[in-house]
Amino acid sequence: MSSIALVAGDAHPELAREIARSLETALVPVSVSAFADGETRVSIETDIRDADLYIVQPTSAPTNERLMTLALIADAARAAGAARVTAVVPYFGYARQDVRKRAGEPRSAQLAARILHCAGVERMVALELHSPALESAFEMPLIHLDADELMLRAIRGWNIADLAIVAPDAGGLKRAQRYATALAAPLAVIAKTRPGADFAVALRTLGEVRGRPCLVVDDMASTGGTIAGAARALHDAGAKEVHALFIHAVMAPGALDRICAASVRRIATTDSVRSDPDPRIRVVPIAPLLAQTLDRLAGRSTVRMEVTDVQKS
Repeated sequence: MSSIALVAGDAHPELAREIARSLETALVPVSVSAFADGETRVSIETDIRDADLYIVQPTSAPTNERLMTLALIADAARAAGAARVTAVVPYFGYARQDVRKRAGEPRSAQLAARILHCAGVERMVALELHSPALESAFEMPLIHLDADELMLRAIRGWNIADLAIVAPDAGGLKRAQRYATALAAPLAVIAKTRPGADFAVALRTLGEVRGRPCLVVDDMASTGGTIAGAARALHDAGAKEVHALFIHAVMAPGALDRICAASVRRIATTDSVRSDPDPRIRVVPIAPLLAQTLDRLAGRSTVRMEVTDVQKS
């Protein structure tokens, strides 16, 4: 049985505290500040020699700073003698540009993974990567979690009869299929084009949604355009009502307003990304899932996953 040393990065300290509470362990004190010119400065302020160290740091906005902070903490931990360094990255940024679609483009996901590996990260825990194919981008072992159990419990709590599950695009079909199978619900998909980055145009609905309540299932909401476009297409196709579920609330300014303006009635997400509370969103905590995962990785298996809601609507 191994002891767990848990470090909170600066991206989501509340999540790290909840994981530590579930694991009944204290957070390792670490200072994250900046030099006068803006360079990030970190310092681990206790002895971590031979520790099984876990750094909780989603690489959400500002993504560059969060990624660099994670790399610096990992490097500091390795230099301080940690036995192993695991990055707990519930939301992994730079995941959307994972292939070169034309000459002159980087593969940002692979590069970000290499940076972390070179900094001393020996293992990573991530939640619902933008594409499952991204698993091949990591040189270190990856524990890739899904939030199905957590989110299905929230959906069932809505007690919506005759629900149809909708993928907002072809890339989200596998995820939507999982939910449709678990809920014994029909599946539909929105055919769309994407003229440019962060901009999508919905075309038409494939599947029978007329007269049905529909749930759009996606991995993330950034501008809100994909979910809003899907909602409009579903209303045009005769859907009775539209709800939305996404795992990562990246949420650029105006995104939530855009989604709500498209007559989306209920919204559910997780707290993988730090955000301000909003009564329009139901937030499902992921700390129980992450604590259980870390507990097992440490060879303890003492944590039971108990799911509670941060907010209900």
